[in-house]
Amino acid sequence: MINNPDFTTRYYKVAGHSFTVAMPCSEQGIAMPSYEPFAVDAERAGGLLFALTVDDTFYPSAKGALIGEFDCGAADFGVYQLPDGTYQILISLPGGAYCGLLQASADFSEATIATRGDDGLRTFAVNNSLMLLYAFAAADKYTLLVHASVIKNAGWGYLFLGRSGTGKSTHSSLWLKHLEGSELLNDDNPVVKIEEDGARVYGSPWSGKTPCYKNDSAPIGAFVQIKQMPENHIDREQPLQAFAILLPSMSTMKWDKRVYSGVCDSVGQLIKHTPLFTLGCRPDKEAAEVCYAEVTKR
Repeated sequence: MINNPDFTTRYYKVAGHSFTVAMPCSEQGIAMPSYEPFAVDAERAGGLLFALTVDDTFYPSAKGALIGEFDCGAADFGVYQLPDGTYQILISLPGGAYCGLLQASADFSEATIATRGDDGLRTFAVNNSLMLLYAFAAADKYTLLVHASVIKNAGWGYLFLGRSGTGKSTHSSLWLKHLEGSELLNDDNPVVKIEEDGARVYGSPWSGKTPCYKNDSAPIGAFVQIKQMPENHIDREQPLQAFAILLPSMSTMKWDKRVYSGVCDSVGQLIKHTPLFTLGCRPDKEAAEVCYAEVTKR
């Protein structure tokens, strides 16, 4: 973590894991309103999961070898690695402008980002860097960043899974409209954490296009894979199939042994205690009712 009077450090805590963002005191262009519900002071932060420094003067002394490329729907990432394990990640708009270079330690606990472009692009780069750092630093701590939309109802959290465009947000909206007591906890990237008393889902600063940044949590009632079908029907999946469905919804890097092993281990723990269903559905009231009736059985 940087210790420089010309920089200011902000502390945040998401799902029990704290991190910091340090940036020049003169910096006014990078807006982080989605993080405010998760802001804490240094004393409440405790031990840090990772620390990020925003420094546009940073330039790496060496370039790593390309080891992979991936996208998360909202951004494109090129991943490079130095011989000592240090990661360098180029961040770009989908198919478009490059806006940041993130250099992180092998365990993602320390990182620096140099941003470029207008204030919107720079904010985009910092936000995506924080999301990646959180996912990869926490991967071996029974903590998962999940691509899902989450409804909280009667004290339980229900996570709707599926590829972009399959209707996760639409199904959440049906619960909100037709099922009393429903509220949106997160619409894109909640955090799932395995704790002593079971698995919980937490709100996060990352919620896609829907501004839903709640510092709240709930025990997980069920995962539901959404598939568009002409009729509404729901089935519970067996453990092996549940694992195959859950794993692609987790933020991970297959080429990093620590990250990938941690994610696989956590998913394995989840399917032991948490049901996963596949809902073939239309975008209508009956779909929400059919899903609710099955996943709320105790």
